[in-house]
Amino acid sequence: MAEKQYNPKEIEQQVQQYWEENQSFKATENPDQEKFYCLSMFPYPSGRLHMGHVRNYTIGDVISRFQRMQGKNVLQPMGWDAFGLPAENAAINNKTAPAKWTYSNIEYMKGQLASLGFGYDWDREVTTCKSDYYRWEQWFFTRLYEKGLVYKKNATVNWDPVDQTVLANEQVVDGRGWRSGALVEQKEIPQWFIKITDYADELLTDLEQLDEWPEQVRAMQANWIGRSEGVEITFDLEKPDDELTALDVYTTRPDTLFGVTYVGIAAQHPLAEKAAATNDAAARFIEECKNTKVAEAELATMDKKGCATGFYVIHPLTKEKLPVWIANFVLMDYGSGAVMAVPGHDQRDWEFATKYDLPIKQVVEPTEDADSQCDLSKSAYTEKGKLINSGGFSGLPFEDAFDQIAAELASLGHGKKKVNYRLRDWGVSRQRYWGSPIPMLNLENGESVPVPAEDLPVRLPEDVEMDGVTSPIKSDPEWASTTYNGQPATRETDTFDTFMESSWYYARYSCAQNQEAMLNPEQANYWLPVDQYIGGIEHAILHLLYSRFFHKLLRDEGLVNSDEPFKRLLCQGMVLADSYYSEDDSGKKTWHAPGDVSVEKDDKGRITKAWLTESGETVLHGGMTKMSKSKNNGIDPQQVIDQYGADTVRLFTMFAAPPEQTLEWIDSGVEGANRFLRRVWKLVQDHLEQSDVPDVNASALSKAQKDLRREVHRTIEKVTDDVGRRQTFNTAVAAVMELLNHLQKAPTDDAQDKAIMREAITALLQLLNPITPHICHDLWLQLGHTTPIEHSGWPVVDKDALVEDEKLIIVQVNGKLRAKITVSASASKEEVEAAAVSHSNVQQFTEGKTIRKVIVVPGKLVNIVAN
Repeated sequence: MAEKQYNPKEIEQQVQQYWEENQSFKATENPDQEKFYCLSMFPYPSGRLHMGHVRNYTIGDVISRFQRMQGKNVLQPMGWDAFGLPAENAAINNKTAPAKWTYSNIEYMKGQLASLGFGYDWDREVTTCKSDYYRWEQWFFTRLYEKGLVYKKNATVNWDPVDQTVLANEQVVDGRGWRSGALVEQKEIPQWFIKITDYADELLTDLEQLDEWPEQVRAMQANWIGRSEGVEITFDLEKPDDELTALDVYTTRPDTLFGVTYVGIAAQHPLAEKAAATNDAAARFIEECKNTKVAEAELATMDKKGCATGFYVIHPLTKEKLPVWIANFVLMDYGSGAVMAVPGHDQRDWEFATKYDLPIKQVVEPTEDADSQCDLSKSAYTEKGKLINSGGFSGLPFEDAFDQIAAELASLGHGKKKVNYRLRDWGVSRQRYWGSPIPMLNLENGESVPVPAEDLPVRLPEDVEMDGVTSPIKSDPEWASTTYNGQPATRETDTFDTFMESSWYYARYSCAQNQEAMLNPEQANYWLPVDQYIGGIEHAILHLLYSRFFHKLLRDEGLVNSDEPFKRLLCQGMVLADSYYSEDDSGKKTWHAPGDVSVEKDDKGRITKAWLTESGETVLHGGMTKMSKSKNNGIDPQQVIDQYGADTVRLFTMFAAPPEQTLEWIDSGVEGANRFLRRVWKLVQDHLEQSDVPDVNASALSKAQKDLRREVHRTIEKVTDDVGRRQTFNTAVAAVMELLNHLQKAPTDDAQDKAIMREAITALLQLLNPITPHICHDLWLQLGHTTPIEHSGWPVVDKDALVEDEKLIIVQVNGKLRAKITVSASASKEEVEAAAVSHSNVQQFTEGKTIRKVIVVPGKLVNIVAN
């Protein structure tokens, strides 16, 4: 019989067609079967999958297939995070509408996902830019409004004064508008917010439930929520008026209160605006601050600038007059927009005081056992210590000073203990077109009301022309015009932040076809929470935090009954590839695609020479970097699939690195993965030529046959643990590769040789199936099975096969290897010791010496100490 050749393209097309025709991955609720919901973060439909997508989705598919073979009812859905700014930009560049561009990309990428053999239930597909999805988001927002969890207030945005439009942070380049080049201003406009701060404490405490999340991610979430215990202190204005009598500040260091030498306020603070009315310098400084975009992360490193207001406050304990300064490092959005400045014990305050020659007082000194030293001429002393120069509180340690100063302030009506959060309410307004319209109406009397449920969805018009400046719905009065209770009204022309869509898509998958409700609680509670969530670490804070918040909102609406959306989280690492560039005389770099470059390597695999294959021009190696358009080093998955097949891509992606670490894309590694699959193919083809294969008779095996069978079951045990518990897919693949090496050397002479080989091949295909499902499906059928391998179950470890009749023991004399002995697995410690001491080679090294001690490590080692 002629050996059938391994043709991945042909096999993969046939197998994928089988899955589609048989709806192999369709998930249906079954209360009698344990469920497993596996979800990878859905992609933005940019046009093509990149290797980061491939890695993410391969991990998810491997876990899903493994759990299905464990007998669980598996849901693995897929959809599209389809709204957002990139679609607008692409539509402008391609002179088309975002909808058309988005839908065409979805079609192409869907085909790419299919070509990789991912087992999705496409009946549950969601596309966030379609009204059957965002309708329910709009409905839910109106419910939150009715509950008092939604409000509108003025907030600062990036404003392009030439294009007369709000810019996203990504559209501000070096402080200028990306299209007009105009200096961007900070402008206050009405924005919609959801009260995530109402859930701050629960979001923090429930992190303790997430014991299957990476500790790093939980720490990042906790830091973002930023719970702190402090004191809110009131500083009375020296000259109060009807509008403003005092400044409230929050501090976690009330122990430094006697070191306050000035108070800083934000440029948008009412007192700053009052100062600007009569103080030209203050007015100019406030104007300057308007043109300075400051993210919180930049506050520590930015140049500290300020302006005196001419106003003073009264220290609540010392009754000193303290100047009030407008400072660019104080943000109105954080706390009250005012801070007490303690330059002796806060580095930011110290830099400001040093620049403007303001007093610096020491009120904390190191304790006797502290390693740190205080030299305020060089920097602030920020450690906690013992109070000095603090009146009756001098000599107190931090904790006592905190409590006693807080109590004193409270008794005077000038302070109280307070728990504060760094977390701020979620601003969901975006002044862009390609997003879900916010379902609110503005009435002529200035009031805002939600769109009635029967009028939802508020549909976004898709057939539009983009001018790159104004949102089509903002420039279309006809779209905005409507009525409410017979009175004229205008629709809100802001759209939702796209985090809104991605915050609940995981739940919608549970009942994606339901047109009557946002969620069907019965279906949602069967599938939720998600058992395994997979995605990049870049989403560790905002996306995951907003999803956790949304889940609690859904719970409080009665739509789900769990507290958290994702039980287990895996954050996969980035994919790296070699980068190459040429440089002109001016230093400008031109990056070249790796596929266009030929290289020479040394014996350690390091690149020593690189040149453009076509022209021969020498290029420079830019190192292994993240695959990106800017470095032109992205590898097109489709090209690799066309060359080697999807199973090779999947196998290399799982084998090349642990999932949470970066993966280096190396062509030789891809070729190695392909060779391995061809070896698997040949092993099965050779076995298929054997006839009359019996079942394994464990009682009739030779020692060599028992050893081989033990390797098979050790591999099953290891791969089961690696994939299921540890999620170290690379070591699972390595174990299967090692098993293949044993099998290729194994004899196939007698009936039990063939029987063990059949058992081993059966297990090997089942172990590989989650990773390389196409070749395993095909070979499984070639072996004569009628049930697809997906439904064959997971191989079970035969504990008896793991039992060893004999043990190989290492014998050392004074720590040096001198012999290897084989003993019965049931041998006693005394028998092992006697066998080791009597070995001829051991006697050679102990002759003439006194054996002082014999250390036996059962089943492994004997160490003889002699001198």
